[in-house]
Amino acid sequence: MSTITAEALSATTLLRFATAGSVDDGKSTLVGRLLHDSKSVLVDQLEAVERASASRGQEAPDLALLTDGLRAEREQGITIDVAYRYFATPRRRFILADTPGHVQYTRNMVTGASTAELTVVLVDARNGVVEQTRRHAAIAALLRVPHVVLAVNKMDLVGYEERVFAAIAEEFTAYATELGVPEVTAIPISALAGDNVVDASARMDWYGGPTVLEHLETVPVSHDLAHCHARLPVQYVIRPQTAELPDYRGYAGQIASGTFRVGEEVTVLPSGRTSRIAGIDLLGEPVDVAWTTQSVTVLLADDVDVSRGDLIVPSKDAPATTQDVEATVCHVADQPLTVGHRVLLKHGTRTVKAIVKDIPSRLTLADLSLHPHPGTLAANDIGRVKIRTAEPLPVDSYADSRRTGSFILIDPADGTTLTAGMVGESFAAPEPVTDSDDDGWDF
Repeated sequence: MSTITAEALSATTLLRFATAGSVDDGKSTLVGRLLHDSKSVLVDQLEAVERASASRGQEAPDLALLTDGLRAEREQGITIDVAYRYFATPRRRFILADTPGHVQYTRNMVTGASTAELTVVLVDARNGVVEQTRRHAAIAALLRVPHVVLAVNKMDLVGYEERVFAAIAEEFTAYATELGVPEVTAIPISALAGDNVVDASARMDWYGGPTVLEHLETVPVSHDLAHCHARLPVQYVIRPQTAELPDYRGYAGQIASGTFRVGEEVTVLPSGRTSRIAGIDLLGEPVDVAWTTQSVTVLLADDVDVSRGDLIVPSKDAPATTQDVEATVCHVADQPLTVGHRVLLKHGTRTVKAIVKDIPSRLTLADLSLHPHPGTLAANDIGRVKIRTAEPLPVDSYADSRRTGSFILIDPADGTTLTAGMVGESFAAPEPVTDSDDDGWDF
């Protein structure tokens, strides 16, 4: 395994990415090849995979076993659960979510891609773009994943022909553009043979673009959320009531976005009460400024009633509160979502009772048309919903904040997650198409 110093790791950026694609398109093999060829697999891990492969009568190690750890996954040869892997190169650190391809487990793809900055969508070169490919592209667009990689896999089984790759890339890119996906990078690969995964392929000299790892290492990633709307969902109220801290009352949580400063005037939602930040504690030490993803305890200058589920925001940048939420959702439960369905809506750290008032439309993946007023959403359906909540909620548009613009619907009877929702418009507006003088495929 390659040796990377702590100093080097601290200097590198972090990329969260997910893999997606239909069943047997080779996602786990791609991830295994990526880990193996980038020297990110420990010796004992590789030996365990070699033994497992030999016991199944395979001559070469099955690299898919590096991620398919569940017994049912290995027996069926498919991915069922989301497998998270952490690895690093000298240029960047990675958190990878290897998501299932089967329609039944689309809900897991939603989970894996919800925090991703890049999604790798695999396509079998023999089959081209199929319905599940379109579904995964639609989910990536709904989740506003800024970068999408189309990995046309199993090029070895189509003779490494450029025309096969170009046709698939053109079809997928046109579909993704209609969805408003801002960027698609198409790469021809063979995960099994290792072509264009980590090392460039000598068998596809017609391709002049980056390998998968080169693109992952160089794609621009912005983690600067400090200038976004500042939001702190309160998770816990800290009240020690000790002799040393008799009057300490702090409001703890992870900053979802933006920056908070001591002395700043803030509003507590949904109550609307205002105060000023008297102090910020980070890891037990007072600080003047705190920003996105830091877990902090905020102290207010006034004795304001604040509890778990409340949202602390700058008074000058407070979102409106509403009991009527319109959103695009991906239904993930086996039981359908219907008009009149009574649910629990979890937004940040707050959970409230709600009712589904209307389902205006359901998306048809084949042509992106809308089926009006279907009345119900089945498992894996994508559609628009109108929800009425029992209490006001301070929600942002998902386009403005992936953290405070998202929610889930929960079955109040057994706690099952029913639906993942994104507040506001369904998809980003597609980029305008401009004429090009180059008739060839642009790598």
